[in-house]
Amino acid sequence: MLYATPTLDDADSAVLAGIYRRRDAMASAMRVPKRWPGLLRRNLMARAIRGSNSIEGYVVETDDAAAAVDYEEALTADERTFAEIRGYRQALGYVLTMAQGTGPIDESTLKALHFMMLGHELTKSPGQYRTGPIYVREDASGETVYEGPGSTTVPPLMRELVDTLAAESDPIIAGAMAHLNLMMVHPFRDGNGRMARALQTLVASRGGLAEPTFCSIEEWLGVNTEDYYRVLAVTGGGAWSPNRDARLWMKFNLRAHDIQAQTVEGRMHRTEHAWLMLDELVHDRKFPERVTDILYDALIGFRIRRHGYLIRADIDERTASRDLKALTDAGLLTARGETRARHYVAGEVLLEVKYRLREDVPRRIVDPYPGLRAELFAP
Repeated sequence: MLYATPTLDDADSAVLAGIYRRRDAMASAMRVPKRWPGLLRRNLMARAIRGSNSIEGYVVETDDAAAAVDYEEALTADERTFAEIRGYRQALGYVLTMAQGTGPIDESTLKALHFMMLGHELTKSPGQYRTGPIYVREDASGETVYEGPGSTTVPPLMRELVDTLAAESDPIIAGAMAHLNLMMVHPFRDGNGRMARALQTLVASRGGLAEPTFCSIEEWLGVNTEDYYRVLAVTGGGAWSPNRDARLWMKFNLRAHDIQAQTVEGRMHRTEHAWLMLDELVHDRKFPERVTDILYDALIGFRIRRHGYLIRADIDERTASRDLKALTDAGLLTARGETRARHYVAGEVLLEVKYRLREDVPRRIVDPYPGLRAELFAP
């Protein structure tokens, strides 16, 4: 027996319909040929990687996560942390591929996904279910906050889980329940949280409804980790209890999807506006069109490296160095660091563009469940 899908009330159904409307609008906008959607997808994937791993304590800068997306080396992340980031990037690459298919998500899929995440650390038994008890402890106090079901029940529960994925008709609802049930079963020795979040992204993006990068709430969960832990604690009750009500969990997920969709929608508008501003600036100053990509990265706070630029622009080292020097001399970029650590960030001229962009396209988020947090933290 797994946690049962709760019945949606009228407010939930309205929020769900609104999420799909936003996704449809974004999908239509992304299908129109433009130069910037690829960079937006990369940015969203990097933020999802950063968000999901930060929940587990593996914190990196967003541009280091983007380096993993591009299969480059990290600028500042330590080796152990970046190994976790690379593993998760590989798993999300698998999710992107699987999302295009129509076949069932089975146990082999889940085990393969887990191996991709943790294959760099064989002591954590990647791709294998646990064979002993498991406890979730609070880092600060060391107190046990959750005890998973016995290991002998894991295989039948996981078979039941994949069966429910085929039975549930709505991808967003199915993804939320897959996330909850995998978290509560805790089938692996490590990586259960990241697995649950990646599985939710996979399930929510099945059927061609939207791209996985637009279906993920991992960025939002990383920013709202306290709320995330709280709703899991309230729903789980400290031990495997599949008879408990998952209503609050479902509302929490719908809220996360709605706010993340609003965030991505706003990011799309800002990206398109930014691209027009950068194109005009590059044209007026007679720079080659290829520099627009790195100016956009610098505009959103990424650090630019010569090696990454020459690969993305498909140019030689001499040309890359000349471009970066010209952009620095023009005040668009500022050089930081020396030798191998040398990189470039937004210069004064680019920061002025960033300021104008904030005024032209302000951020506005409407909470679909304004009273949910109070309910979540009620005594």
